[in-house]
Amino acid sequence: MAKLPIAEENIVKHFGPTLNYAPKDGYVGRDEPDEAVKTHCCFCGMQCGIQLLVKENKVVGFEPWMEFPFNEGRLCPKGVQRYLQNNHPDRLMSPLKRVEGQGFVPTSWDDAMDKTVSEIKRIQEKYGNDAFSMLSGVSLTNEKSYLVGKFARVALKTKNLDYNGRLCMVSAGAGNKKAFGLDRGSNNYSDLEYAEVIIVAGANVSETFPTLTHWIWKARDRGAKIIVVDPRMIPLARTADIHLDVRPGTDSALYGAMLKYLVDNDMLDHDFIDNHTSGFQETIDAVKDYTLEWAEEVTGIDKNKIREAAELWGKAKTSFLLHARGIEHHSKGVDNVLGCINLVLATGRIGRPYCGYATITGQGNGQGGREHGHKCDQLPGNRDIENPEHRKYISEVWGINEKDLPGKGLSAYEIIEAIHRGEIKGLISICFNPLVSLPNSNYVREALEKLEFYVCIDFFLNETARHADIVLAGSLQEEEEGTTTSAEGRVIRIRQAVTPPGDARTDTSIFLELAKRLGVQDKFTYENSESIFNELRVASRGGTADYYGITYKRIEDNMGMFWPCPSEDHPGTPRLWEDKKFKTPDEKAHFNPAPYKLPGEVTDAEYPVILTTGRVVSQYLSGTQTRRIGKLVDQYPEPLLEIHPKLAQQYGIKQRELIKVSTRRGTGIFPANIVETIREDTVFIPYHWSGKKSANQLTPGTLDPISKIPEFKVCACYLEPLREIAPPSKESKAYASV
Repeated sequence: MAKLPIAEENIVKHFGPTLNYAPKDGYVGRDEPDEAVKTHCCFCGMQCGIQLLVKENKVVGFEPWMEFPFNEGRLCPKGVQRYLQNNHPDRLMSPLKRVEGQGFVPTSWDDAMDKTVSEIKRIQEKYGNDAFSMLSGVSLTNEKSYLVGKFARVALKTKNLDYNGRLCMVSAGAGNKKAFGLDRGSNNYSDLEYAEVIIVAGANVSETFPTLTHWIWKARDRGAKIIVVDPRMIPLARTADIHLDVRPGTDSALYGAMLKYLVDNDMLDHDFIDNHTSGFQETIDAVKDYTLEWAEEVTGIDKNKIREAAELWGKAKTSFLLHARGIEHHSKGVDNVLGCINLVLATGRIGRPYCGYATITGQGNGQGGREHGHKCDQLPGNRDIENPEHRKYISEVWGINEKDLPGKGLSAYEIIEAIHRGEIKGLISICFNPLVSLPNSNYVREALEKLEFYVCIDFFLNETARHADIVLAGSLQEEEEGTTTSAEGRVIRIRQAVTPPGDARTDTSIFLELAKRLGVQDKFTYENSESIFNELRVASRGGTADYYGITYKRIEDNMGMFWPCPSEDHPGTPRLWEDKKFKTPDEKAHFNPAPYKLPGEVTDAEYPVILTTGRVVSQYLSGTQTRRIGKLVDQYPEPLLEIHPKLAQQYGIKQRELIKVSTRRGTGIFPANIVETIREDTVFIPYHWSGKKSANQLTPGTLDPISKIPEFKVCACYLEPLREIAPPSKESKAYASV
């Protein structure tokens, strides 16, 4: 059983999180490095260019990479500090095995591999192949994402593979495929500079994608009007022309009312609608009753602000719409995405210079990672695992019989539910920390404790890995060659700067060894990462995410290549849809009705306050990396409960008073941060922390029926002031909360 072998406090003492700071005068060799390796940041989907400074096989610092075209040397606080995860005292240097009463002790690779493979075989022989599942992550390169998808289907022979992009981009991806037949932002970000109007919906760009802010500011400096949709006055909203402070869970009502206003006032591109789209009449029929007055009542936004935003959007000659998790982390996240796309299609401003639409990718390889096969319903090239033609093609590439290729499996949270039902008995994970990342974390913990065997591949012992039977010490991004794909759709090179320390191994070598021991070595004969990429190119050929014409050399010669790129003489595609031919069966862009629906959980007398969650500037996702870097923790030491002064007054809450927050799933205690930058009916908690400081103790497992993304952004809560002022944040040690 995957329970903790010793008290969690003792695990933390041995494996962290421990705060790592650079020496006061810098690491030895910082000023005279052996090499400056041009590569990319390991964090968000911007994938900013950076140079890692290397001395004697250690990363000792960084320098800006001024020539890389997206960030031009600019970095956010996380990018500046990212090198400190290398040479970290918490770094796993060898495989570990759990020993009851002792914790985790080093073991040999042979013993770790033998145990892992024997348990996989035992569980599958007893319960069936699908009783062993896999969870992956999109911090992995394209090569490793592809390898994971193939490994799960060909070596593990399980259908139950999914990834942490299920918590990130799947609503956007599903909406894009419905509307355009292809899942990628339509433009590179330089098109923002000359847009007359920019809508930023559910995206705290300044804190979570800081280097993207530069392109929005360039547009603002040229006179662009900025419209921000967010329940909080995020930094970008403070200088925006219009801030639409939407009530969480009502986004589709807002976009539907804006669409109706465009229709009623004939702010439409009739030529584009008539000749290049379908579904328009059904879509406007769905919002025919969405008056501004109705929208004001539902969304809580002044109707005059909605009118002003619709008029700015309708009258613009050029425009750009960006959105992120704020509209996607909902039980109707796909509908919210479609509501945004309908506004773009109605005005016809897509497929031409400075007119665009893009989904902002949250994770490092959130774009490439969702294209090449480690989603539960997907094959490489963004193919459909249930499509007979797609299955036939990939089976031929992999050299297997199509009947042996598993079908569609369960999504990430559904895998947790299946563990509870006793259908899944074993799990292998890599670069995924579900105990912190998934909603309803107490339920997730109970699932981990029901597993018969759990093996984790990672470079730090994250909170989920504490429940593992075997931990395989894997690699950081900079310890392997590879590629990632930025949020723009630009395929870029990740260069190996150093090799894994101690007895740690590269992730790729771990999978190849497991495949060998599982008896399918002949299907995994790769000399290096480039050979995996070359097979990926073939596997993607003819798919909507076609990389066939992209090679390592072309990426290096051009500082990246934009897909689709179907042949080696193709220039790549920085801007989609310039030919007005979409990847749908009728080659038209599809309007989709997106009627307003209630969120999965609404407030009532027992739980009268709306809770929403999100990110802060110095932390990243589950905090596995960033809660180990001293200066990032110092910048935001603990999760705070943001609350409006009027709501605080209603409860008699004082600044930094400890507040017990309860939902139908659990409780947590957080210091109050009284701010005027949030709606009066809503509180906000960032989600990067674990244990008793985890926001996801509170969030629901309600899923979007199409994308299966959880509804992180809205639930009902109850607030109970504890009449005790919290100690200073720096004394909280929340980074290591248990």
